[in-house]
Amino acid sequence: MNTKSILVVDDEPSMRIALSESLESCGYKVETSESGADALEKFQEDKFEVVITDMRMPGMSGMEVLRGIKKVSSRMPVIVITAYGTVNTAVEAMKEGAADFIMKPFSVGHLESLVKKVVAEKDRKGEGGSGHDSKGCLSRKKTIITRDEAMLALLELLKGVSKSKSSVLIQGESGTGKELIARYIHRHSDRAKMPFVAVNCAAIPGNLLESEMFGHEKGAFTGASRRRLGKFELAAGGTLLLDEISEMDVQLQAKLLRVIQESEVDRLGSEAPVPVDVRIIATTNVDLKKYVEEKKFRDDLYYRLNVIPVRIPPLRERRDDIVFLCEYFLEKYSQLSGTTMPALSKKVEQMLENYRWPGNVRELENVIERAVLLSGGETILPEHLYLEGEKNGQPAVKLIASKDVTLKETEKRLIFETLEKVEGNKTRASEILGISVRTIRNKLNEYGKMVEVGG
Repeated sequence: MNTKSILVVDDEPSMRIALSESLESCGYKVETSESGADALEKFQEDKFEVVITDMRMPGMSGMEVLRGIKKVSSRMPVIVITAYGTVNTAVEAMKEGAADFIMKPFSVGHLESLVKKVVAEKDRKGEGGSGHDSKGCLSRKKTIITRDEAMLALLELLKGVSKSKSSVLIQGESGTGKELIARYIHRHSDRAKMPFVAVNCAAIPGNLLESEMFGHEKGAFTGASRRRLGKFELAAGGTLLLDEISEMDVQLQAKLLRVIQESEVDRLGSEAPVPVDVRIIATTNVDLKKYVEEKKFRDDLYYRLNVIPVRIPPLRERRDDIVFLCEYFLEKYSQLSGTTMPALSKKVEQMLENYRWPGNVRELENVIERAVLLSGGETILPEHLYLEGEKNGQPAVKLIASKDVTLKETEKRLIFETLEKVEGNKTRASEILGISVRTIRNKLNEYGKMVEVGG
């Protein structure tokens, strides 16, 4: 049970109650204040891990609360709550030292995730030191878990280049942790207290990406009912991550190049450019140089981005990290599932070390998460693993190895066993099995056995 104490500041009783109940349901101890003055008084008297404050309040505003708290404790994380359409205020709060902001309306899950993030960041900064333990490994409270000499050397190198404003191009296979490396660079830069904003160039349709990145004015196009700041402006003074940059349309690449060169953006529908000070980090899982040769990516933009090239080695080149990462994930998911932390059998260790890991660390994490649930806290055996393909002529999934059981029956058994382990939560089961929730529903209907499941 998490007993960390949180101070919630909001003048609306209904919002205080909703926030308090949501956070208490996540295991936090919550104190509330109906005004900024009362909040500062309570902050002087009691110890809190996080302060969450609304921005618009009568009397003392959330910005004044933020400034007052920072005067008392500059390292206290403050999350500000903003209304829809007040992004400018949120950006100003970030410049004043806010840890993050959350925009109404928001879900309990989003709020919990944000609180966990800022608490973890506060714990990390409070430790001091280099971040390495006595074994020469990165501390487990750090985001990146490794004991591989090449990775440790890379991280030390990145600490040095983090201080510059030069663009960074991170290349690596899917699942290697490119965004984690980008956040590591930001965290060790002089911009660490400013925003870190990520844009997934592959997830946003091309016709919307320009507005998403550069923003637009009210009336710039049909449906533009208000001014919207783009990601460049939201990242002002901080770092902008362009994830999967290879997926960006060539025409938009030209506009991005101009923004980088001129350090200013043109909002859609605006008559004047807006100056921006942003450090660019781009990631890709393809050979971007080859894309340049194939005319799929602009060479001038490539050289602008590739000032500091970073290659993240795949997990198969970091064999020493495999079992080491397993131990971390075993601890993480046994705590989340409320079970005893299981050990890996020697056979399982050999299987994991010999596997090629096409999905890298992300795949390893998924495999361990499934194994923890299927093992029920007991020693993890080969039949608890689900690896793509075969090794040494033996199927990686022992559940389908029986001659007396059909593939359809094995599939049915695996789905029901997983649902049982997660107490019927279809969403959780779908994540573990690597299939969609719709597929699970269809399979349950197909089996002719309807069950009461959540999610």
